[in-house]
Amino acid sequence: MNKSKPFRLKVSGENACFTRPEMKVERVSYEVMTPSAARGILEAILWKPAIQWKILQIDVLNPIKWESVRRNEVGKKATKPSAAALRGEAVDPLGLFIEKERQQRASLFLRDISYVIHAEFGMTDRAGGDDSVTKFEQMFIRRASKGACFHRPYFGCREFPVDFEFIPKEADELPTLGKSKDLGWMLYDLDYSGKEPMPQFFHAEMIDGKINLRNTEVRS
Repeated sequence: MNKSKPFRLKVSGENACFTRPEMKVERVSYEVMTPSAARGILEAILWKPAIQWKILQIDVLNPIKWESVRRNEVGKKATKPSAAALRGEAVDPLGLFIEKERQQRASLFLRDISYVIHAEFGMTDRAGGDDSVTKFEQMFIRRASKGACFHRPYFGCREFPVDFEFIPKEADELPTLGKSKDLGWMLYDLDYSGKEPMPQFFHAEMIDGKINLRNTEVRS
């Protein structure tokens, strides 16, 4: 056996922004959490080179609510130090002057969100001789049940922290939003097999509050 049993994790928070990549300036969130964001939450709890997470299903528990906010953001990235700076020569300051680079942008966020992530992991070719599915299953259950994580998981942006709760196998299924909707094309994940990461998209459909990702067809 090279993959784990399915796990369930309830995640919730005050706000979320799963940014649509087609929006170049203003941040506009997808209506629901993307599979890549769900994977990021699981990896914040347990990431090892020996395992790779796969999202099976996302249950939407709360009604979809929106919140519009105007925020101050920095308009560019700080530059890397030049060879002259590394040699200790006199150069222009490397830091950013926030007052000069500040830009006010409108953002459309989700609020009062709650999901159940259904996921499993598979073993990779980087697994060692002492690595096993059972070992990492127990490790994830222990960490998720205690609230342990390598870093605080977040909903799309680091300013939107995630509260998570492990759902035991014997626990009842949580009631979902119960609505069905065609969500259109959505970001699935990034493909790192080439020289540059390539985005992958899928046609998302919510049926009775559930987005089934088990047999998802993705396109680059």
